[in-house]
Amino acid sequence: MNTVSHLSKTAQENLNLSDEERIEYILKDRWVGYERANEIIAKLEDLLVHPKVGRMPNMLIIGNTNNGKSRLVKHFVEKHPAIDNPNGNGIKVPALYLEAPDNPNLSHFYSIILDRLFARHKYNDKVEVKQEQVIHILKQIDLGIIIIDEMNNLVAGSATQQRVFLNSIKYLGNQLQRPIVGVGTQDALRAIQTDEQLSNRFLPETLQRWNLNEQFLRLLASLERIIPLRHASNLTEKTMATKLYAMCEGTIGELSMLINAAAIWSIRNTPPHKQECITIEAINACGYNSPSTRKNAVIRL
Repeated sequence: MNTVSHLSKTAQENLNLSDEERIEYILKDRWVGYERANEIIAKLEDLLVHPKVGRMPNMLIIGNTNNGKSRLVKHFVEKHPAIDNPNGNGIKVPALYLEAPDNPNLSHFYSIILDRLFARHKYNDKVEVKQEQVIHILKQIDLGIIIIDEMNNLVAGSATQQRVFLNSIKYLGNQLQRPIVGVGTQDALRAIQTDEQLSNRFLPETLQRWNLNEQFLRLLASLERIIPLRHASNLTEKTMATKLYAMCEGTIGELSMLINAAAIWSIRNTPPHKQECITIEAINACGYNSPSTRKNAVIRL
């Protein structure tokens, strides 16, 4: 009987690593596909090949903190890396990933774009100069879509700053005639909705909190297959699944943190005569605290 049949082929191979190497592997970023994420990725693929039109479609990916938004778009970017495109007129950048500055500072935002494109520029140049340089360079390359993460940072500025920043995003999209994808929390949606034109162009796609249902059980099964532990943890068993769901509070990022911590605890603390797997004991002892527990601990300070 194959005692590692609960694992994917890659996870089986990683069982040959040392304990510390397995722990390092567990802590690496990983992609676990699921139905809603695959639906959004399919829509991103459609945007990528959308022809240039006067009114380009845009998207706004909305979700709670730590619920997989950034990992989703980064996975999409990884699927479509930039290439030199020696036979074309310029480099090919299917998906230009940017992170919005911590406040709606246009000068900083344009510097982020220019840095991302390895373009020489002066940080103290006027905003208008940077904007012109950004548009000029982006028109020279074979650009697919622009992804702006952490769009919720917009609310850190005044209403005037937000309006100027949003108008600049609108202008950027009009000039380039390429789709723009915003990513953020509900704050990003509220900021976009202050501009009627942008609100009509940025169609929201939501990543809801998970429910304790069949989809959540499939997610647990997928996670178990990629965590290199020597024995099956049976994460989809009712008591185990219910406890994991209650502790992660319905977000995939928290669930991943919890399972990682419990798996690492198991690797380091399972005696040779016992099965190395995630157990209720491992979950209770691994040091993970739910978001609510962490929040309440801060409030009590």
